[in-house]
Amino acid sequence: MPTVLDDTLLDDPARLAEADSAGLLRAAAMAGAQVRAAAELAAELGLADRLDVGRPRAVVLIDRPGVSRTLTRLLAALLAPSCPVPVVVAEVVPSWIGALDVVFAHTDDPGDRELAASLERAARFGASVVLSAPAEGPVAAAVAGKGVLLAPRIPVPPELAFPRGLAAGLLTANALGLLVADVEVLADQLDLEAEKDYLARDSFANPAKALALRVADRVPLLWGLDPVAVAVGEHAAHAFAAHAATVCDVEDYRQALARPALRRAAISGGAERDIFADPDDPSGDIPTRVLLLSVRTGPATDAARFQAEDLLPGADVIAPAEEFEADEIVRAAVLALRFELAAVYLGLAAGSIGGAGRFEPVTA
Repeated sequence: MPTVLDDTLLDDPARLAEADSAGLLRAAAMAGAQVRAAAELAAELGLADRLDVGRPRAVVLIDRPGVSRTLTRLLAALLAPSCPVPVVVAEVVPSWIGALDVVFAHTDDPGDRELAASLERAARFGASVVLSAPAEGPVAAAVAGKGVLLAPRIPVPPELAFPRGLAAGLLTANALGLLVADVEVLADQLDLEAEKDYLARDSFANPAKALALRVADRVPLLWGLDPVAVAVGEHAAHAFAAHAATVCDVEDYRQALARPALRRAAISGGAERDIFADPDDPSGDIPTRVLLLSVRTGPATDAARFQAEDLLPGADVIAPAEEFEADEIVRAAVLALRFELAAVYLGLAAGSIGGAGRFEPVTA
């Protein structure tokens, strides 16, 4: 029996709270607190002083399963335009690692022995290691006394630890002089976004709920207009899969439009669906929703947006710069949080998480 989306749940705070038995909405709303806790711990451990080693030869971002994968891609995209040293994203520490290199890793799996062995080797060869991970287990033990361990102080499920890992990465880049990120401003803006997306706010005034409804019963095509937006789209796809069992397509919009079949589906799928259409008819078009994501500002992004909107007139454009003033680091993090909350709302309404939002049609 197919499950039907209970969209009325989204505007019923009592039922939402009941459905969210795991407290995911509250955990996601603690993004700002995660950032502040990471900054406080980094200051207590003297992260800036311990990374005062001059310009590194290279920065290695370790890409592990979970939100580690998406946050390292976002860090790399944020660093790319002006970073004076190579930024390498890899699943394990490269064989050439040495004393002039800096390694950053985030994981919520304290028993990841492959990562533990990799970090132990990096420390043995003299690399500076910053690890965002639980304080117990083989991974933490691998850097004990040889690196900086930023352990979580705000307990949240692993799939909602993106803000903590991102903050740890930004603080590392700050300490190396490779980036200027105001984590206090970041935390404040994340708090403001959480307030906008509070469960008691109706869908028309709640950006996360509105976003969840826009992609409900459709295949989201998350196409970025700039590299940072593509990285945020990758995190959004992870969140939709984790919470709503929804599969997304994520791509740079130019590459996306180079795929004729999906491009045709995107154009035709943007129209409103026929309420009398048979959802099980295999001959019907795949219902899609194109979301054009824009984080950066400037002539190049404006030109990309103009072209994309001309080719995809039914697409939605999500551009945080039009909503509030902040740098691209803050815009990216806020958009990532909005997608996380949208994914949780969608999962609750579809019944893929929780339970009170799940119902089945009455049968004879």
